Amino acid sequence: MRVLVIAAAVLALTAASAQAQGRSRGQPNEAKSDNKPKVDEKAYKAALERIPEPKEKYDPWSGARPAEPAKKPK
Repeated sequence: MRVLVIAAAVLALTAASAQAQGRSRGQPNEAKSDNKPKVDEKAYKAALERIPEPKEKYDPWSGARPAEPAKKPK
């Protein structure tokens, strides 16, 4: 009997969360698309050109790799 009550509670919680995921909030998606600003291609490219080029290449794994050993002379 106890197992049956626990199983029913788990099933009810699962169904409630699945139902909450299916609900949409606010207005339909059609109205949201009207509020988005239009992207200006020229302004986008101009903004990309203003980004300075880095002087040295960025290595995100530099701290995880051991330092390169000194080369042995022949």
